[in-house]
Parts: sequence; structure tokens; C-alpha cells
Amino acid sequence: SLRGSWRLGNGNGSVVLRGEVPGCVHTALHRRGLIQDPYYRFNDVMYRWIALDNWTYSRTFKTPFDVRKWQKVNLIFEGVDTVAQILINNITVGRTDNMFNRYSFDITSVIKEVNFVQVHFLSAISYAAEQSRCHKVYRIPPACPPPVQKGECHANFIRKEQCSFSWDWGPSFPTQGIWKDVRIEAYNHYHLIYFSLTSFFVKSTQQWSLEIESIFDVVSSKPIAGLVTVNIPKLQTQQTFSVTLQPGEGSIVLLVNINKSSTVEAWWPNGHGKQTGYNMTTTFIMEGGYQIEKFSKAYFRTVELVQEPIPGSPGLSFYFRINGRPIFLKGSNWIPADSFQDRVTYDTLWLLLKSAADANMNALRVWGGGVYEQDEFYDICDEIGIMIWQDFMFACALYPTDQNYLESVRAEVSHQVRRLKSHPSIILWSGNNENEAAIAGNWFSIPYADREVYIKDYVMLYVKNIREIVLT
Repeated sequence: SLRGSWRLGNGNGSVVLRGEVPGCVHTALHRRGLIQDPYYRFNDVMYRWIALDNWTYSRTFKTPFDVRKWQKVNLIFEGVDTVAQILINNITVGRTDNMFNRYSFDITSVIKEVNFVQVHFLSAISYAAEQSRCHKVYRIPPACPPPVQKGECHANFIRKEQCSFSWDWGPSFPTQGIWKDVRIEAYNHYHLIYFSLTSFFVKSTQQWSLEIESIFDVVSSKPIAGLVTVNIPKLQTQQTFSVTLQPGEGSIVLLVNINKSSTVEAWWPNGHGKQTGYNMTTTFIMEGGYQIEKFSKAYFRTVELVQEPIPGSPGLSFYFRINGRPIFLKGSNWIPADSFQDRVTYDTLWLLLKSAADANMNALRVWGGGVYEQDEFYDICDEIGIMIWQDFMFACALYPTDQNYLESVRAEVSHQVRRLKSHPSIILWSGNNENEAAIAGNWFSIPYADREVYIKDYVMLYVKNIREIVLT
């Protein structure tokens, strides 16, 4: 792990301090007493200089293993906020431009016994402005937030928490930092990157099944055969599969049928029943005796969105059936719990989510102008029965669809869906917040003759890219 204390400095070296990782520049400055509470009075405007500067995080680390003995060594960032160049021992190993993506850089050829790692950030404000300048063919509104918000422009040109450039309910703090876990991983044969499970009920056989997807990076040049055993003791279910991992990155999908003689307790939303989950162990035993054991929780529930004609009405119904029962959604809109994500602890999340459940809520929408929430957020929702309507992070704006942008979004969406799809609390994935309404209601005063271009972009981004990835 490379968590902990890093050296932090601004562009010209006039400000140098220690900063925690995961963390951001604002919280580091505040903790060291170099700035006041950013939330106080007009400090959002006073401290604009922080986001306009280009900061660098750096540290040295000793490799805790013999680097010569490992075929592949990766530097993994679960979250970089946002535009950065990554160097190890003064060699550039990669770049980042998406706060919502996970980055893995192959550092096998550059890692030594003692290493110096640097993350050079570029101001998100400058980057967004530059991206907007480069998009010359037609404008992509809105350019800037309303002046009253004292915010920054072109948030739609950077894959970053959109409300960090200001919103009608919150200040402008375009953070920079390593906002999630960072670590070194080394392996010789194969490595499990993602592991997810999805339950479904087969009506014809009246049986629950689990689809387990495992995504591996296989380093060896030839296929690796082995056995995978899935065990759910409480449901008297155990199945073993023969699998073969092909070289490169690939997935294996297993279908586990739950023992029919076991009674499966379903996962229910808050107020409708229990949130039963079953402990499950998945063991991969591959040739050469290499073994991976994965402990997880299996939940069983079905979700249907019911849209049917209503007698005497031109519209359709719009409600959810969970486990075959119509459920009335009672909930709220979830915005980020803090402008600075590193201050959002498990306790903060537990308090807020438990308060929602205690107020008889059973649903929350993770709003598209914030962040895909941390794993703990969804774990708590699973545990207390809060259903999640999960937006993708696009809000109140139109967005570019050039190749680079789409590629970045595709990587972001596949990562987030793989990371989160096991959670029974997530009942729906939604493309964006209000962007279709913005085109339909012409919020950005687009001349009628030009509308087609924006509709085409909309379909390209949400239907042909995001929706396609979610469905696969």
C-alpha cells in the first residue's frame, strides 16, 4: 500500500507540506493550518488560487519484495482527481484524466528496490478550459455556471465530480489529489481484478441461480487450467467447475444453481422484510498449486420496472416490483456528503444512511453531478435495505462525444458497473441527471436548426455507449 504521508508542493515550490493519501490539497492545507475552514463565509472565493495551481504529490518507497522474482508489477490507482502525469524514478509510466476510472500502470521495467513516485497534477480548471477551446466545431453548453454561484467554467469537458465546479446548492472547490487507494501489486501467473455476482430467479424451474463473473489478468504465455469451487454453506450449495484462463485480460462466467431443497430468504427493502445475505466462499485452485480464496455475500432479489397502460390515461405506470411485490419508493436525492471526499468516513455514511432509514426512507438516488459512491456506501445500503437509483455522472449539461472522451467514459462505465453490480441495493442504472430535459426544454437556447447535432450526441453517449456497456 502507498497510503499515508506524501510530500505535496505547488507549481513554483512556494508551498510545500505533508499531505495524506487518500486525500486532496484543500484538506492537506487545512490540516496543517495553512488555510482556514474552506466552508467559512467566502473562503470558496478566497481560496480559488488552490485549484488554479498545479500541485505535485511525491514520496519514496521501498519495495517489500525482490523485484526480480515477479513477472508483472503494477501501480494501481483506485481514484485520481483528476488530470495527472505519473512518474516512477523520473520515468513517465502513465497519465490520468478521469476521476471515476481505476488506473493500472505496468511498472515492471522501472521498479527498483527504492523508488521515487511523483503525481504531477494539472489544474482541473485550466484543463477543462483547454478542452473546451479545442472543441471548435460547435459549442457544448453550458459554458459557465450562473455568476451567483461564483463557480468555474466547462465542467462538462472534464470527467470529474461536476458539482466541484459549483452548483446551486454548494461551493466551488475543484479538488486535486489521490482520492482513493493507491498500491503496488506483483504477480507471476494470474491475478483476480474484479469479482461480481448477480442473482436471478428462473421461473420455469422455480429456482434461484447466481451468475459469478471473475475478471483476471493472466501473465503466463499459455492458458492456465484449474478448478473453481463455490460454497454457500447455509443454502447447502456447493459446485465445482473446470475452467481455463487464457493469456491476457479475460473473464470467466459461472452459473451456480442454488439447492432446491434449501429455503432462500430474499433481500427486501427497508420496511418490507429482512436484508438477508449468505456467506459465500469461492476458491480458485489453478495448476501449479496457486490458490485464490474470495469471501463474499450473496443476496437474492428480483427487480422489475412496471410500465403498463393505465385505463383512461395516455401514460404508462412507473413503479417497481421487488421479489414480485409492488414497492412504493420513498426516498431522497443523495449528493456528495462533503466537498472533500477524504473527509467522508464510514461513520459519516452510516449516520446519514441510518437516518434516512429511520425516517422510513427505502430509496435514494445517487445524483449524477457528484461521484459514484465508495464501496462502504453501497455495503451499508445492502445492510439496511436502501434501494439505490444510480445515475451515471453527467448532470445539467450537454457533453462532447469525440473519440478520446468516449473512450474515457467507456472505461469509467465498465469499471463502475463491474465494481458495483453485486450490490442488491442498486435497482436501476440511469444515464444522467436532467440532460434529456435540457434538450427537450431548450435550456441552453440552441437554435432549432442546430438541435439535431445535440440529439445525435445524446444518443451517441448514453444509448450507443453507456447503455450498451451496462447491458453487456
